[in-house]
Amino acid sequence: MTANAPHDAVTLSLTEVEALTRSALLACGVDPRNEPAITASMVAAEAEGIHSHGLARLPTYCEHAKVGKIDGKARPVLDSPRPGLVRVDAKGGFAHPAIDFGLPALCEAVKTQGIAALAITNSYNCGVVGYHVERVAAEGFLALGFVNAPASIAPMGGTKPVFGTNPIALAVPRSGREPLVLDQSSSVVAKSEIVVHQQRGEPIPLGWALDKDGNPTSDPAAALAGGTMVPAGGYKGAGLALIVELLAAWLTGANLSIDASSFADNLGRSPRTGQFFIAIDSGALAGPNSNERLERLFGAILQQDGARLPGERRSRAKRRTAAQGVTIPNALFERLQRYAA
Repeated sequence: MTANAPHDAVTLSLTEVEALTRSALLACGVDPRNEPAITASMVAAEAEGIHSHGLARLPTYCEHAKVGKIDGKARPVLDSPRPGLVRVDAKGGFAHPAIDFGLPALCEAVKTQGIAALAITNSYNCGVVGYHVERVAAEGFLALGFVNAPASIAPMGGTKPVFGTNPIALAVPRSGREPLVLDQSSSVVAKSEIVVHQQRGEPIPLGWALDKDGNPTSDPAAALAGGTMVPAGGYKGAGLALIVELLAAWLTGANLSIDASSFADNLGRSPRTGQFFIAIDSGALAGPNSNERLERLFGAILQQDGARLPGERRSRAKRRTAAQGVTIPNALFERLQRYAA
């Protein structure tokens, strides 16, 4: 543990983040076979500067495992109802081991079929969606990921939440480089970012969320207590949330967002949400010069002043984290130590 953090914060190396995460999960009843997938995802999130899906979320995971809202010992079950279709039932447990179980089968299916899909059902929060599709792209396939969450976004013209923040992610393999990863929420910001602001005692920017009365708020507590998230781009964000809902919830047989219990509290049973992934052998369609055409597209973006490709900030964050570590509020660190103990 480093000692260069402010007096009310603690700085950890990624090795320390991994050890603390593992200890806390195991102490709260997560099966040793399920823990590695969860820990790896959270360490990757911290490494890329996506703190909302790292240690900031770990207390919730621990609480849900302790009270049984999530079955930390559930073992996923895989089947293939059709060639090119893979399905994994998370059995009310953590999403990460279910996804890790399904991704190899997805990649094998796309090798023979050219295109394949993986449906995860009866699941839970899966962390950073880009983390999962990036691993498929690392195998040489274009990948799409869709994830539903408990309702917090109203439909077009409505006022009551129907959709979750429902993120979507895309990963494209690049020759000799890390895959390009685009990961975005259907709302202006992921709900977990509001949790991070609450933990740090910081206000949220106006325009992120509404309180329970429908008024813009800068108070994270008001946003989380019956408030709603603002969809990205207004109606366009709500439309994107609907697309994700159809693929990640309806198509997988998981709970619709309106039927899923909250990711944020201990009330109710398992959310039993869903994730849906598509993998495509892009080389079979895009042709022999596909890499050159792809880099020409990216070059046209990068040659413009101020323009950048998705994922560049995450790459810079990895280098910064490797050098400086991860800083979290001391209150969060002490809470995680209590779980680990």
